[in-house]
Amino acid sequence: MTPTARALAHPSREEIRVEGVLHALSDPMRLRIVRRLAGAAAELACSRFDLPVSKSTSTHHFRVLRESGVIRQIYRGTAKMSVLRSEDLDDLFPGLLDSVLSAVDLQAERLGED
Repeated sequence: MTPTARALAHPSREEIRVEGVLHALSDPMRLRIVRRLAGAAAELACSRFDLPVSKSTSTHHFRVLRESGVIRQIYRGTAKMSVLRSEDLDDLFPGLLDSVLSAVDLQAERLGED
């Protein structure tokens, strides 16, 4: 399927590679996004993220996460919604996402961040 303005390209489960996931998770802003999505009960609109970067930089971070297979994005009306692909990641790389999120939580606690 060719992506259009309303349909975004995502890698299939078989196309997700550990090095791409690790690259995507190596940035503090992207980790912040993933941490927030991991704690969400449902998909979240990109506008719900208060990131201390420009809109274009924020868009870049979401694109890196989507193209690496860490998140799935879909349009609901005019809002671009994001959800963590935790099931895919857990099946492909058991324990990776939980380990990274635990490490981020421990680091935030150690540094006095939220």
